[in-house]
Amino acid sequence: WFSGDEVYMANENERQEYVLNENGIIFVGNAKYMEARGWYYGQFQDQLLNICLTMLDLSLYYRQDAAIDVARRGDPKYVGRVISSMINGNDNDNGVLLGKWQGSFHSHENPSRWDGSVVILQKWCQDNYKPVQYGQCWVFAGVMCTVLRCLGIPTRLVSNFNSAHDVDRNLSIDKYYDSSGKSLNISKDSTWDYHVWNESWFIRPDLGASYNGWQVLDATPQEQSRG
Repeated sequence: WFSGDEVYMANENERQEYVLNENGIIFVGNAKYMEARGWYYGQFQDQLLNICLTMLDLSLYYRQDAAIDVARRGDPKYVGRVISSMINGNDNDNGVLLGKWQGSFHSHENPSRWDGSVVILQKWCQDNYKPVQYGQCWVFAGVMCTVLRCLGIPTRLVSNFNSAHDVDRNLSIDKYYDSSGKSLNISKDSTWDYHVWNESWFIRPDLGASYNGWQVLDATPQEQSRG
């Protein structure tokens, strides 16, 4: 609400939606059959703020240099980076959720059963910050939205269908065939039915005013970024 803040959002309707709204819809499925899932963010529920602040204190960033980490917590770029790392626990940093896409879920929670962030964050806290099992992209995005809204950063979810995963970063999805036209399974590129990530609203003094606005953040553990 303060015009001098890096996360200032001038439109009151957008503030109501992207900061204050505790309920939302996440779109999943595929391009021909899109499903709308209700999700409870619950960013103002009891103890959620304490859990989110603890998340910052458990991060590898804080453990590496507590003084620098705390000094940078007024920077939404930095906070978004730390939280995107902490939402998943696949890099052994006491993260909130462990991702799993194959095999059986019978010994833990099937990702499709989650319908809100609060129970996940509470379970993470109650289990002494051991990653909750299991999450997939929409679950990571839902929890990420809760934490960032709780910390005062306007945040929304984005769903993308026929989502290209360009592993070798050549801006194409590569497929290979032999001389008879038989498909060769040698490319690591793929196209997913859908993917869900987050966007947060803040200005970019480091890049210039033309880059102000919605910034992409993705907490799903896919490939390492900056180690």
